[in-house]
Amino acid sequence: MGSHHSARAETTTWLTPPHVIEALGHFDLDPCGHPNSHTAESSIILPEDGLAAEWSGRVWLNPPYGNEAWTWLDKLASHGNGIALIFARTETAGFVEQVWKKASGILFLHGRLHFHYPNGERAKANSGAPSCLVAYGQECAELLAECSLDGSFVNGWTMDVAS
Repeated sequence: MGSHHSARAETTTWLTPPHVIEALGHFDLDPCGHPNSHTAESSIILPEDGLAAEWSGRVWLNPPYGNEAWTWLDKLASHGNGIALIFARTETAGFVEQVWKKASGILFLHGRLHFHYPNGERAKANSGAPSCLVAYGQECAELLAECSLDGSFVNGWTMDVAS
C-alpha cells in the first residue's frame, strides 16, 4: 500500500500489480497487506501495525510511500529475507542508507508500473515515477536476477560514502 500517485488521486491505497507477484513466486508474509491483495501466505492488515509485528519467512513489502518507507526498509534489511517495491529515487538519503548500504540486489524495472485500486482494477495512469525491487538476502537477490520481469539487475557493489 502507499501513495503511488499524485495528490489528485482518488485513493492513497495502491495494490501491487499482480504480474509482479506472479513473477516472484511465494512469499510468507506481507506486513503492509490489504484484504484484496494476494501477495503472501499471511498478511498484516490495518489497523494492525505491520511495522511493530514480528516478521518471519520471506517477506513481500510494498511499504507506504513517503519518508516512512525508509523505516520499513530498515526493518526488512534487519530481517534479511525479503523483497521491497519502492520508487527508484537513487539520490535520496533514504535510498542511500536503506538500499545502497544494505541491499543484496536491486532490479530496476523498465517502464513505469500501473498499480491497482483496492477493488483490483488497474489504474489508468502509471505510477508517475520509475520503480525498483530491492532484495535483502542472497536468495532474494538471486530470485530478482532470474525472474521474468523486464528490468536491469545490479548487485555486488560496495558502498563508501564520502562525508
